[in-house]
Amino acid sequence: MKNSFVELSGRDRALALLDKGTARELVGPFDDMISPHLEPQGIVPESDDGVILMKGQLESKNVLVVSIESAFQGGGIGEVSGAKIVAALEQVLKDNQNGTEIYPIIVLDTGGVRLQEANYGLLSISEIQNAVMAIKKYVPVVGLIPGRVGSFGGMSITSAILSYLIATKKARIGLNGPEVIEQEAGVREFDSSDKDLIWDTLGTKQRSETGIVDEVVEDSVDVMRDAVNKAISEKKDAKRTEKADFYLSLLDKLDMSQPLNTTDYRKLYKNVETVAHPINEAVSTTEEKPKSRGRLWFEKLTGIQNAETNIPTVLQATVDGKTYVAIVPDPKNRFPRVRNGEAGLQEGFAIANVVNKVVQEDANKETKRPIVLVVDVPSQAYGYKEELIGIHVALASSAAAYAKARQAGHPVISFIPGDAVSGSFLAHGLQSNRLIALDDDSITIQAMSKASAARITQRTIAELEEATKHVPAMAYDIDNYEKLGALYRLVKDVSSWDANDQAVAEVKQIIDEAIESARKDDNSLHFRYETEIAKKSGRVATLKMRQAVADQWDN
Repeated sequence: MKNSFVELSGRDRALALLDKGTARELVGPFDDMISPHLEPQGIVPESDDGVILMKGQLESKNVLVVSIESAFQGGGIGEVSGAKIVAALEQVLKDNQNGTEIYPIIVLDTGGVRLQEANYGLLSISEIQNAVMAIKKYVPVVGLIPGRVGSFGGMSITSAILSYLIATKKARIGLNGPEVIEQEAGVREFDSSDKDLIWDTLGTKQRSETGIVDEVVEDSVDVMRDAVNKAISEKKDAKRTEKADFYLSLLDKLDMSQPLNTTDYRKLYKNVETVAHPINEAVSTTEEKPKSRGRLWFEKLTGIQNAETNIPTVLQATVDGKTYVAIVPDPKNRFPRVRNGEAGLQEGFAIANVVNKVVQEDANKETKRPIVLVVDVPSQAYGYKEELIGIHVALASSAAAYAKARQAGHPVISFIPGDAVSGSFLAHGLQSNRLIALDDDSITIQAMSKASAARITQRTIAELEEATKHVPAMAYDIDNYEKLGALYRLVKDVSSWDANDQAVAEVKQIIDEAIESARKDDNSLHFRYETEIAKKSGRVATLKMRQAVADQWDN
């Protein structure tokens, strides 16, 4: 198509958005900053790792274009590509803080986490989201979704955090790809071979009708440029992650026992009457609750027995000046895809309300209340209705709330006695100043189940498991996760189910130490780069990329 924006490469898209003669690429192909994690897996790396950074001007306004190239690894985010985006966005933040206005534009054409670097991908995406939240205090962060791949996985969560989202009719947006939902929940839940169903559910028409895309434009370079320029000039902001009460009101009207199609959902969406949805503090009950590691440790840390709130899967309570939050199983939940402790629609929006309330209550206090996340989330919810409504918006609301709290001065501490997987970990865990985990073989930390990861990467499970032995970033166990350098502490002598008095006292002490450590630091996520493990091995490529971007930013 003549003048098509979609058909351009990632680099040409960046150039097309900028005024002629103003573009300057940062850390380009000739810098040869490749991923160190791909060749050991027999994958040929790319010299720019699939992300293009271009500084320049758009209608004489200073901008940074971050363009993700879907032709390389499906636009997946790994360590180097993620660090490239984060480093550039942090330079944008610094410039705006110093009075030099510069607007970031992110071209999303990505499947989310690069599964061959899964754990690095999750860390990087959380760091991108943190930078976006900080920049939005100064200027809008505009996102474009042209087409081809679309915006999936953890980067769909990122798209919901952006200020304003522009897409063509060729775009799709969703947290879980249809193949992954089919793998996890069965073909009756979402038939990945039904292309009409996929486009009707995840395509731009439906997404624009239900608040997930803000503007639909034709596939033209000139039209796209004009739309971006207008969004910047008018400082547009959809405030998508600040609508938890709207979505919780919508969910109240949803009958999960009945089928839901796109037409019916559009009608439901347009007729919602928003009411406030406060989440009660947990209280003790006499009714025995379903067991989970997250529930066990929440109850031990708070002293609340058989804890219960008005949202059965979300526990929250303020005890001894700390607010504790956990997601727990509920086998009878009316949302069947969260019965085993997954993070779903209600969980994401409910947590957003909890955390935003803490921020509001402490707004005028000099010392902000710590927020302690008890993390035991086996995955996000895999369901057709979840995707139709926008589970990525729910998880973005939670992630944004935690980031906002941390940036406001609240120490945000994650204690991980159970699983921490995929989008659920992005929503409930990875926006923390400090991560504490138990050294227990039963804990899984990863971006996707082994079955789904094998399907997406076209490996057998045996081949996948063999690869994880050589690439810690792909591993599923906590000991390999420690090698990335992101943990504040790995607690060696306490197991997940061993919440005896001595173990609880030890964990409480470590949490208190983490809070004090966070208070002495800034409110960023930089601690992850500054541990000894990170500097010596875990984030070497990250640190090298961050320095390269800093060196080239003003030159």
